[in-house]
Amino acid sequence: MKYIILLGDGMADYPIESIGGKTPLEAAYTPNMDRIAAEGTLGLIDTIPPGYSPGSDVAILTLLGYDAQKYYSGRGPLEAANMGVRLGSEDIAFRCNLVTLSMFKDRLMEDFTAGHITSHEARQLINDINEKIGTSEFQFYPGVGYRHLMVWKGGVDDLQTTPPHDITGKPFEPYLPKGRDAQKILDLMRRSQEILNDHSINRQRLNENCKPANSIWLWGQGRAPRMLRLTEKYGLTGGMISAVDLLNGIGIYAGLEVIRVQGATGYTDTNYSGKAIAALNALIKSDIIFVHVEAPDEMGHEGNIEGKIRAIEAFDEYVVGTIMKELHNFSPFRLMVLSDHPTPIALKTHASDPSPFAVFSSVRGENYMTGLLFSETSARNTGFIVSPGHLLMDAFINHWGEFIEKHR
Repeated sequence: MKYIILLGDGMADYPIESIGGKTPLEAAYTPNMDRIAAEGTLGLIDTIPPGYSPGSDVAILTLLGYDAQKYYSGRGPLEAANMGVRLGSEDIAFRCNLVTLSMFKDRLMEDFTAGHITSHEARQLINDINEKIGTSEFQFYPGVGYRHLMVWKGGVDDLQTTPPHDITGKPFEPYLPKGRDAQKILDLMRRSQEILNDHSINRQRLNENCKPANSIWLWGQGRAPRMLRLTEKYGLTGGMISAVDLLNGIGIYAGLEVIRVQGATGYTDTNYSGKAIAALNALIKSDIIFVHVEAPDEMGHEGNIEGKIRAIEAFDEYVVGTIMKELHNFSPFRLMVLSDHPTPIALKTHASDPSPFAVFSSVRGENYMTGLLFSETSARNTGFIVSPGHLLMDAFINHWGEFIEKHR
């Protein structure tokens, strides 16, 4: 049996008046996802346990069958795994965004991506920050785009921090880190601003009418988690395909091989087809492949309706469609397509609502055959919801036919 999971990050949304009361998923042309939903099994998955922030860190752990209430320790250590940064038992890893802060009277979080700064520019900035304020206690590591890492040797993790994408356009000062030893983190952020304010890269970005990366923002802290590998649990081999350190880090903890794809950016210009082709090539020898596309989530954060619709359509055509055309070569198989959480245009950040998923199986009798399109409303109308969501993976791998029979 081959298992394929295709994730359009943040695809789910709320109805939007300007597009006729539809969601971006409903407004998009998605014949491949619609076919999976109509001929397979459609439903909702609840990926965010009560009391947890609705982020991809918690949601992806859930999708891979991990109970976040037992295994989630923070976003930072998950990303550290993909970056090859080894954490000691007393080390705390923080996600380190390069951001654009408005330093005028309003003092707003202007852009949590620093205008989607390039990895090349960002690497120079993070390396300069590490050279000037890095110590034996604090070390900075460059990642991809605006996403980076800071490790606090022997640090504390009982701080209150806020993801910068949650406060776009809001005053940032009420959301600065709080708690024991928070002053050390605040000092790092302040000192980074002194370094970045007159940096040659930011001067060049301003000359080109691009937003400057004028501060770091530290959040998502935690210690390295201890997790049973997915591959060991089920006796499978597999791979993770994503441009995002978080997904690849979770994949490493789950025992999946990280498969790098040239041109994968984590944005709307990503190499959609390249990801699908890499997945098909990997399936020749592997049992399970997880393909992640970040673009719909980024458009949700930007509040870009048309951009989100286009990202969903590109995911459907170039990822889902490419793989669907070749699936007959991999029978028997189970294919799942889903959103991990909503990233509503109206909110410009994540929401905790359950998200639609659909599974199509080559095995006779393992499809509910709803005849419905892939959307939030259709999934809700099936009355089929998997909650807690971490139960879905075990059913998908081990006993899908029995699982859906219980919900008929």
